[in-house]
Amino acid sequence: MRREGYEFMVSKPQVITKEEDGKLLEPVENIYLDLDENHVGTITEKLSLRKGKMVNLQNNGFGRVTLQFKIPSRGLIGFRSQFLNDTKGSGILNSLFDGYKEWHGPIPQRVSGAIISDRSGAVTRYASLAMADRGVLFLDVGTQVYKGMVIGERNKQDDLSVNIVREKKLTNVRSSTSDATVTLKAPRRLSLDECLEFISEDELVEITPESIRLRKKELDENKRASMKKKLKSEQ
Repeated sequence: MRREGYEFMVSKPQVITKEEDGKLLEPVENIYLDLDENHVGTITEKLSLRKGKMVNLQNNGFGRVTLQFKIPSRGLIGFRSQFLNDTKGSGILNSLFDGYKEWHGPIPQRVSGAIISDRSGAVTRYASLAMADRGVLFLDVGTQVYKGMVIGERNKQDDLSVNIVREKKLTNVRSSTSDATVTLKAPRRLSLDECLEFISEDELVEITPESIRLRKKELDENKRASMKKKLKSEQ
């Protein structure tokens, strides 16, 4: 569709549920993992948080372990990229549909917040350097952004709105080494699949023929805050 010139937005993937005898059912999958024995604890912990239940564990005796879990399909959303990172690319994951089971309850997805641009403009090096201890950016210096656009992943749970287009104030004092000693981290580039795994319920992936962007469903920061406050009061 991108090659044909279409532009569209995609929300967080959702599983197809059904109801039988008054009970809500959701799809469940068998997943088979082959990984280094040093990574078993980390992977088991993350799958447990996603309502995964270990069915089988087999130590192959040469440093590799084979695991089998039963897990709701929605628990696998966003897990594959985490699995590759946690196993340093050495893990193998296969899944097989196992049928519909009773709803397993809420499953935590992304635990980190988003870094959001609070105005339109071009990303500056000066503002990007200030984000080094706040999280990881997704965009290069000079990229055009707009208000409400997700520009990075925060290292804390809550979202953070920032001025990523801020320029350094000029003075009449020159220094040839003040900025040269600071190295800007390379941005983390997300593929389309990684974008779909990354976004939360209140975010969208904006897909155009030339670029893929992340954004909040509600671009206005004040309206997002009021909606969040209203949702908490209802809960």
